[in-house]
Amino acid sequence: MQGVILAAGRGARMGPLSDYFPKALLPVGNAPLILLHLETLRQLRVTEVFIVIGHLGDQIRAVVDAGRPPGMTVHYVEQQERQGLAHAVGMLEHRINGPFVLLLGDIYFEFIRLLSILNRLDGRVDARGEGAILATKKESDPARVRQNFSVELDRAGRVCRVVEKPTEGTVLLKGCGLYLFMPVIFDAIHRTPRSALRNEYELTDAIQVLIDNGAPVYDAGVVDWDVNITTPEDLVACNRHALRKERLEYLVGRGCNVAPGTTLDETVLGDDVRIVRPCRLEACVVLPGTVIDTTETLRGQVLYPGGVST
Repeated sequence: MQGVILAAGRGARMGPLSDYFPKALLPVGNAPLILLHLETLRQLRVTEVFIVIGHLGDQIRAVVDAGRPPGMTVHYVEQQERQGLAHAVGMLEHRINGPFVLLLGDIYFEFIRLLSILNRLDGRVDARGEGAILATKKESDPARVRQNFSVELDRAGRVCRVVEKPTEGTVLLKGCGLYLFMPVIFDAIHRTPRSALRNEYELTDAIQVLIDNGAPVYDAGVVDWDVNITTPEDLVACNRHALRKERLEYLVGRGCNVAPGTTLDETVLGDDVRIVRPCRLEACVVLPGTVIDTTETLRGQVLYPGGVST
């Protein structure tokens, strides 16, 4: 089975940070998102991966080439014009030859029973060209669903409707940005019009076309915790979560030089960070190569060599 990671976006809501780092390289617990995604694909027995790149794609190439799992082949496809997720997937039509796993490159996932998504492939979805499986998570707050897309099931347990960023309703089943598609999705993409929401070719619209054409689409509740990292606050929240999960107060990368007397509280320092004078960092993420020269207390910030995003 093949894998696809969509990592072409710029990340406008990350502020000036996006001028220096593509979102797919933002770190959670000092691991770039893109490498976490490659590890997910390895667990799903994927050995050939296509990464769609765009903004600062050379940085993504360098990190992936240095850190991809052994035995995994990676190809890069450049999306020169951003026309939506469905357009990005459609670029791979002639390079995909069977079922494939798709991951959105700017989402942080933690999974339960990840391999059970493959069990849906047996007996439920026709691997010769029919259907899809959507990774989902049950939410208690409809607002969390509205940040992603809602998934509705019929009485037989099949997906009957998906809605991108629904503005109303109380559906509590959320689509999470991991999919298992059969090649028939490419025919659905050809039939997908631009959306009124963003004037782009939306992947959720292509999935709805697939459903309306009668292809079996199922959900798989394999996501335990996830965040779509769209703002600096999201990145801080993910790193605080990762620290708590490992029962760590802070994390310091390789080659750091930290001034004596510095206090780190729920803070992650990337590699080669230099803190010149003692200060206090609370709930901060410091990206590799950053120099901090202050005695002030910094809270809830993402610091990087080009400045600070709050």
